[in-house]
Amino acid sequence: MESNINKEQLMNIADQYGFKEWRELIFIHESAIEEVNTKLKILNNEFKIIHDHNPIEHIKTRVKKPDSIIEKLERKGYEVNIENAKTKINDIAGIRIICSFTDDIYKILEMIKSQDDIEVLKVKDYIKNPKENGYRSLHLLIQLPIFLSSQARMTKVEIQTRTIAMDFWASLEHKIYYKYKNDAPDEIPEKLKESAEMIKKLDQQMLDIKKELDEYAALE
Repeated sequence: MESNINKEQLMNIADQYGFKEWRELIFIHESAIEEVNTKLKILNNEFKIIHDHNPIEHIKTRVKKPDSIIEKLERKGYEVNIENAKTKINDIAGIRIICSFTDDIYKILEMIKSQDDIEVLKVKDYIKNPKENGYRSLHLLIQLPIFLSSQARMTKVEIQTRTIAMDFWASLEHKIYYKYKNDAPDEIPEKLKESAEMIKKLDQQMLDIKKELDEYAALE
């Protein structure tokens, strides 16, 4: 859904609440991503040293731009202001963690939970309970303190964790529907669900192979 707020309206909103407030909002969430990203890299390196395996293949990050935040507030029926942006929009800061194997996803979940300064607010497990269209991923909503010169600011970050195969499916599904929207042939949703099942079987097969190799290595 495209925003019906034009650039002039966006400038008026920025004037109303001040560029400083919007800049601070983005800065806080960029800082939260940097903080979580650092934690994840340390945990990944620690796991590699101890277990000779890094559960995280790579990490993607993004911070919503003010016009996207405004569009989402409007779409959800909230008054457009900084306070509602802080409290009503949970995915201003987003991190996507890509793993090799399904069990790595849950290892990362436990590692995140073990951090004293991170509070896990919500977990949505779309791996054990996929969405209707076949989408699979583990979604976390966390919050952590960002320490400024004068105060600590609790800030929310949305984390999506998925395998390489899950990410491949989700990326292509998004591209298909972004391009064709409601013009896609009727049989496409069913084909996407079938593809999602194939991805699920592939993830399980690769995990089984890894476990077999780990058991073989342990016998040597």
